[in-house]
This record gives sequence, structure tokens and C-alpha cells, in this order.
Amino acid sequence: MSSLRLDLTSKIYPEPDSVFSVNDHFDHLPDSLLLLIFNKIGDVKALGRCCVVSRRFHCLVPQVENVVVRVDCVISDDESSSSSSSSGKSRGPFFNIFRFVFGGIVKPLQALGQFLGQTRASSSLASSSSTSSLAVGTQEDGEIDQSGVTHHSPTQVLKNFNEIRCLRIELPSGELGIDDGVLLKWRADFGSTLDNCVILGASSVIQPGSIKSSTQDNGIDGGLCIGIGGASDDNGSIPESFYTNGGLKLRVVWTISSLIAASARHYLLQPIIADHKTLDSLVLTDADGQGVLCMNKDQLEELRVKPLSASTASKRTLVPALNMRLWYATHLELPNGLILKGATLVAIRPSEQSATKKDVSDCSWASTAFEEPYRTAAKMLVKRRTYCLEMNSF
Repeated sequence: MSSLRLDLTSKIYPEPDSVFSVNDHFDHLPDSLLLLIFNKIGDVKALGRCCVVSRRFHCLVPQVENVVVRVDCVISDDESSSSSSSSGKSRGPFFNIFRFVFGGIVKPLQALGQFLGQTRASSSLASSSSTSSLAVGTQEDGEIDQSGVTHHSPTQVLKNFNEIRCLRIELPSGELGIDDGVLLKWRADFGSTLDNCVILGASSVIQPGSIKSSTQDNGIDGGLCIGIGGASDDNGSIPESFYTNGGLKLRVVWTISSLIAASARHYLLQPIIADHKTLDSLVLTDADGQGVLCMNKDQLEELRVKPLSASTASKRTLVPALNMRLWYATHLELPNGLILKGATLVAIRPSEQSATKKDVSDCSWASTAFEEPYRTAAKMLVKRRTYCLEMNSF
């Protein structure tokens, strides 16, 4: 009887080694399924943490195809930390976007350091303290003050990713400082140079319901005379006041600033594009949603084959001579109730490209450049009267 009881006990309580060590069901998951999960994660910081989970993860993470890099801060590439603060302001707002870096994750950077490679980390740390922004963090556990946070450029972080096809880099904010209530968005497509750029701006944005409430408070009839598409000037003509009150000058500033921001972003992407031959899509945007630079597979290959022309004045791609089309509406009311005052859409293409394309008058590409509700605004604006402008290379 006792022998039977012992036998039953052994069946009810098996030895740990026979179940938990041998039958690890997580190890039975195929690599393809794990890669699918990693591709859904995307964020390079999270992937850096995954690298230290196991040797298997460490080997799989470099095979991820969809990667997102969220930049935490921006510092100068040419100036040391001591001189950048004093000279950066005098060189204009675009000087400080020569290098993207991200930091602020102290403990995870230890894991990311192993992923980037021990050789590079040790050599960077041994070189000098002045280049600490290029080194991988090796701080111990615990609270780290601001001076102990290390930074890495996207080029460094992406070094050991071998199969990237879709890359998205997100800046902490847009480069263009604009007043509250002003709308300014741009999208640019680049190859070795600018392919096209679309800019949407408005001097002010009135949210749905705000007009009704304000007019009722003032004892004014809520039926404000603003038609969809700016019915107050049905022919789409720009009023004379647009030229005299600084409206045109402001739009020119928006256009030039957006082009400079786009060309500066494009310039910074060269090393990443050169290092990752598998790229099919690259997007460089910002957390504010102000500007988006896009490159598809053909454009990426064009840049590899035909090097870009750099501007002699600053570290950015040279902007070629341009043909521009402008649409304007004093008031533009969208179907969702959003109202854009002084709404302006500018569609830009290089002069050489415009001369070779037969569909120059077709601006459908400009009307689909933005997400809703601004896509609807662009579609409404392109139906209005068109104004043509030219701009020299700069």
C-alpha cells in the first residue's frame, strides 16, 4: 500500500527538471512569429531592451524590418558642448538640427550598448570625455543626474539593424517657431534633390463651435456669413489687402522656412541611407506634425547613385530653382466645422521637373499630401484660382 502511495505521489508532483526545464513552450515559438511581434513593437528603445532578454532575442532584433526612432533632443554636430550654447543662437534656428540624438534612458542604454557592439562602445568611452554624447551609457543602477545621460545619433543606434525596410524617425518638435493659433504644415518628397513639396498654412484656425458660442455671447446672430470654400469671394481671387498688409510676405517666409527645414532634414539622412541598402521607405517627421519628409524606394536608390548637392551656406541640401502654384482663401470652412482664416496652399516642384512633365496642371498630388481634416482643405483650395510663382535656387 505504501509503495502504491509513493507511486501516486510521484505522478501528482513530478520533478521540476522533467517539466519546467525540458518543456519550455516559449522556446517552441518560431522565429518568424517573434519577428512579427518585434516588427509591431518597432520602437528602437524597446527593441534595445529586448536584446538583453535572451541570446535568441539578441540575434533576432537585428532582423527587424520596421523601425521607429524617436529623438529626445537635438544637439550640434560641429560644436562642443561648451561652445554650442553660445554660438548656436547666432547661427539661426536651423543650425541646431545638424545632429539628431536621443537619450534619457540610462539603464536601457546599457542593453542598447551591447546591441550596438562592445568595440564601438569601449573605443568611444576611452577616447575623451568631450565626445561623451557619442558614447554608450555605462552607468550603474540608480539615479543619474543630467550630466550623466549619454546620447546616440540614429546612425549609431541603427548600426546593427541589417534588414530595415521601413524606417520612421520622429523629432521632438518642428523646427519652425510659429505663433499660437497659426497653422503651418508641409510635406516634402526627396530623391537626390527635392522632388516636390506641399505647404498648407493659415493665419488662424477656428475650432468647430467656437464661433457660435462667441457670437451668441456678444448678442450676434450665429449665422456668420462664411461659406464653404470661402464663398465671400467665389472667383478665388486674392484681395488687394493681401499684398499690402503683409499677407504675401508672410507666405513667402513660410515657404522658404519650410524648404530650408526640409532640405536640412534631407541632408542629415545621407549616412543612414548609405548604411542601409534594404530600405524601401524612409519618413522623417516630428511630434508636432509640422513637417514630413518622405523617400520611397526609387528615391532612396537615386540618392545612393547620384549624390546630393549641398548648400555652401549651411549643412543642408541645395534647393533647386522652383515653380510654385499658390491657392488662397480668406475664409475656408471645412465640412467638420473647422474654419481656416487666410488659408494658403503652395505646391512646389523643381523648374526642370515641371518642364519635362506633361501633367503640370494636374495638382492632385498636392491635394493628397496631408491627413484629414487638412486633406479636405487642400482639395477645396486647388479648385480655386491658381497663382504661379518662381523661385531661384538657394
